[in-house]
Amino acid sequence: MESRNGFRWRKQGLKPIETKTGSKGEEENKSSSGQRTAEEEPLSPSARLFHEPNFNVYIIATLGCKTRIYPDVVKANLGHTLLKHPRFSSLQVEDEENKGEMKWVRTEVDLERHVVVPDLDPNMDLPDKFLEDYIYNLSKTTIDKSQPLWDLHLLNLRTSQSEAVGVFRIHHSLGDGTSLMSLLLACTRQMNDPLALPTIPIRKKQGRKNDRRGFWRIMFMLCSVFQVFWNSVVDVFMFMATALLLKDTENPFKGLPGVEFTPRRIVYGTVSLDDIKLVKNAMNTTVNDVALGITQAGLSRYINRIYGGNKNDGAAIEMDNLPKSIRLRSTLLVNIRPSAGIQALADMMEKDAEAKWGNWIGYVLLPFTIAIRDDPLDYVRDAKATIDRKKRSLEAIYTFSIAELVLKLFGVKAASALSHRIMSHTTMCFSNLVGPLEEIGFYGHPIVFLAPSSYGQPHALMINFQSYIDKMTIVLSVDEGTIPNPHQLCDDIVESLGLIKDAVVTRGLV
Repeated sequence: MESRNGFRWRKQGLKPIETKTGSKGEEENKSSSGQRTAEEEPLSPSARLFHEPNFNVYIIATLGCKTRIYPDVVKANLGHTLLKHPRFSSLQVEDEENKGEMKWVRTEVDLERHVVVPDLDPNMDLPDKFLEDYIYNLSKTTIDKSQPLWDLHLLNLRTSQSEAVGVFRIHHSLGDGTSLMSLLLACTRQMNDPLALPTIPIRKKQGRKNDRRGFWRIMFMLCSVFQVFWNSVVDVFMFMATALLLKDTENPFKGLPGVEFTPRRIVYGTVSLDDIKLVKNAMNTTVNDVALGITQAGLSRYINRIYGGNKNDGAAIEMDNLPKSIRLRSTLLVNIRPSAGIQALADMMEKDAEAKWGNWIGYVLLPFTIAIRDDPLDYVRDAKATIDRKKRSLEAIYTFSIAELVLKLFGVKAASALSHRIMSHTTMCFSNLVGPLEEIGFYGHPIVFLAPSSYGQPHALMINFQSYIDKMTIVLSVDEGTIPNPHQLCDDIVESLGLIKDAVVTRGLV
């Protein structure tokens, strides 16, 4: 084992460290809290928001590995990567001298409390179901506040997609999806170059053609500015109306009050990213347009089956059983950092960096079209029209600013009530994260798939899309009391991509 571990450390270009676990007596000989009080700073308002009882959100990131995971290798290398970030080596404590405000306090990290390695039967029946149940039971619990709010579960469990699985659980107060994905990827290296960080695709800005003459160029700019202004006004009005009284139509995905306290069943399916790009290129859209389009198609198929009186049969119902109009909206979380996309961890840790660590996310209320279409491509066309309009709006920036203003003027309780009301008046949450272009290794363990999700949000359904090399993983986090058959819903979304791809190929659009 030692020679194997030593090989892996050298391969990663990292040195092993000695984890300071310490005995109970040794811990008592430290300062009463084991804290480095010289390195204290208050929690940001958005971080405090995630400590409210109705907004206690945890992020779950599942990493499927090609090989068995060696816990000693992982523990040794965590000290060189994850623990270097102060948020992952700090407690969140109340400052009694400052009206109970919370602050970060550095502490020694006992990795034995953070890295969980259950003893599993290698020959168990139904390992995929065991993993699903393991995460489900994990979502019933929280992390003790006497330690930094993260843990890592290493399961040497052979599933249908991997030889072993790592499950990161991180409290949302430590950062948003962009910053946490950046940190997670900073713990990995390319398998074909053990010293190289993963490569993340960057969206290229399309330059505008300047072939218009001066007058028409000015008119075009004025029209564009007015369009952005008008869309922003309408979107902010809808945001405030939703906060006050505008609710989504009752539908099979809308959770009951208190759904944020229920455990979550997390399921996922994998599709070909090349298939999504084929549709994207044929229809001149984006990957995000296609992801939203197949989601709308899958949700429509699932709801239509239920309204047709068949809740369990996997066969689609051909007849249109949907009500005339369904208002179903998703709360789309948008990264509002000036630098778009996932940033390098080193950049995010710089105080003056353009990309900031933490929770820099705004809300966008995204209407979903729930309908049975004769032409499957209409789902993607509808999605493109919706997203194109949202791109010509400052909704995310304004909603972030409104939440920050409420925090400063009325406190965290009022901000929590506002955010909770917005989410409880909508149906679901949707996100799409970009992953590495090449195969990466988690401290030398090759990764097969990435599947991020969360629990604790006031939605019965959350859908995450996560790309990785040539795959797209669709992850569903559901309240089973609301959605009793999440696997069927996942299958409906996966099958919708197949139907849309077939329509593209049949019509010779490729």
